Amino acid sequence: MSKSEKTSGPQQTVPAKLEAAIGGEVRRQRKRQDMTMAMLADAAGLSQGMLSKIETGQTSPSLATLASLAEALAAPISSFFSAGERSRDVSYVPAGDGIRIDRRGTRAGHLYQLLGHSVRGDVAVEPYLITLDEAAETYDEFSHDGMEFIHMLAGKVVYRHGDKQFTLSPGDSLLFDARSPHGPSDLLELPAVYLSVITAGKGD
Repeated sequence: MSKSEKTSGPQQTVPAKLEAAIGGEVRRQRKRQDMTMAMLADAAGLSQGMLSKIETGQTSPSLATLASLAEALAAPISSFFSAGERSRDVSYVPAGDGIRIDRRGTRAGHLYQLLGHSVRGDVAVEPYLITLDEAAETYDEFSHDGMEFIHMLAGKVVYRHGDKQFTLSPGDSLLFDARSPHGPSDLLELPAVYLSVITAGKGD
């Protein structure tokens, strides 16, 4: 078999950024296994020129070519796409730029700032910075699907979950099933600031 692609079928149309991500992952895995370009090209039945174009993101490799590379590297074909997936699944919020949100059940004096959101996958993730000011009202009847994690940053509150009460000071954390009634039942030191991360299956 000549040192060219094993298949003469049509090349897959792939966005340029994904081509670069795939090529970079092929190169990373090759170097991790101490393989030269010539060694990998030979094992996969490709020309060195074709492999070079793949690694530098200059061409869109066919699925058959990716399968050959995966076999030569003893890696799952899905691993070539992992870098591209990671680069897309990111949400960046600069300091002070959290989006102000009025969540269902929000009470006066409760400021919710959304710090990011999940981009892909089956799990929804909502991180909030919550501030309770001097006008805040106690409310311990919040209830929603999923799990919630709280980490206290400033102030002090008594936080209810179900039939239990927890006094939270800076540095304290709480992880709980959010379907049970929960929320601040007593505001001891204001302003109180805490991080709340809510997770739930997107089908919930």
